Amino acid sequence: MEAEKLHSKDLIMKITFFTGALAVVALLGACSTSQPNSELIRSVYLTQPVPLRSELVRNYTGRITEAHEISLGFKTAGQIARIHAHEGNFVHQGDLLAELDDTDYRLAVDALQIQYNQLQDEVKRTAQLLNQKSISINDYEKASAGLKQLGIQLQANQNKLNYTKLYAPTDGYIQSVNFSPAEMVDAGTALFTLMDVSHMEVTADIPSTLYQQRSRFVRFSGNVAGVAETFPLNLLSLTPKADGNQLYRLRLAFAKQPNRSLTAGMNIDVHIAIEDSTSTPGFTVPLCSLFREQDSSYVWVFEADSTVSKRAVTVGNLDPDGQAILLDGLTGQEQIVRAGVTVLKEGEKVRVIETPRSTNVGGLL
Repeated sequence: MEAEKLHSKDLIMKITFFTGALAVVALLGACSTSQPNSELIRSVYLTQPVPLRSELVRNYTGRITEAHEISLGFKTAGQIARIHAHEGNFVHQGDLLAELDDTDYRLAVDALQIQYNQLQDEVKRTAQLLNQKSISINDYEKASAGLKQLGIQLQANQNKLNYTKLYAPTDGYIQSVNFSPAEMVDAGTALFTLMDVSHMEVTADIPSTLYQQRSRFVRFSGNVAGVAETFPLNLLSLTPKADGNQLYRLRLAFAKQPNRSLTAGMNIDVHIAIEDSTSTPGFTVPLCSLFREQDSSYVWVFEADSTVSKRAVTVGNLDPDGQAILLDGLTGQEQIVRAGVTVLKEGEKVRVIETPRSTNVGGLL
């Protein structure tokens, strides 16, 4: 009896072991028939080489000027009825500055309007007679032409009536008022001199030694005494002819409209940044974008087909910001891998990760 129990127990263990072995074999078979893992594509961050350029700054004294002066007058003759602007006033574009006595002009418009309305009714009746074949087409065309001609005269007189009001064409300061109310003026006579301040300019005189370096001008800026802000300036013109003191006139414009604290006639310190031709050419890149192989330095260049290729570079010193200075090997147009350079391989396909914006901390959005 005891022998039968032992035999039965041994049989059960063999069956269990055999069943487990079949399960393992089945699992291995399932693994062998499953699809292989897709190729791993690494994600990379890219950066672009920054040109290594040092600058020299030259300082000169300039003067703030208005864009130009405008002489303002009526487009028709008449007697001045009212003057709304006075010397020193700041006016905005479209502000009413002065008016002429418009009595005669208004009467002329009213008289022509009556004639036009009457002739318009006659043309309508002529059109009805034409439909009834009571008049010829020539008679109707004459009446229509007379109506058009009268309409043109009416519009011309309406324009003269509108010209009796003088509006500011732009923002600026009234520099002078040349007439008084009740005086007669002809068409085009300058009633006001307007200092256009829609945009301000800066003029400065530079010596011939600096003029010869004009091709290396990088940027312009200015500072005014008592104003903490530095004003970016844009080049308008540089006169190619020297004056009697061998100076060249430089004209600059404010990159953005300055506040009212700056007025025409103020002095301004003009800063001219010039590219230093004696500086060493090259580029700066993050130090982490470099890797070493066989005593040479390389970067990974991102190609148009989303692969990377190894590029040998010549490394100089570090700049003050801790960036590596590359003296040779790049043109500056490449995009290079910024991080993870040690795990990449030649010709490997990669996926570019955009750098998260400052407002998207951690790239969560």
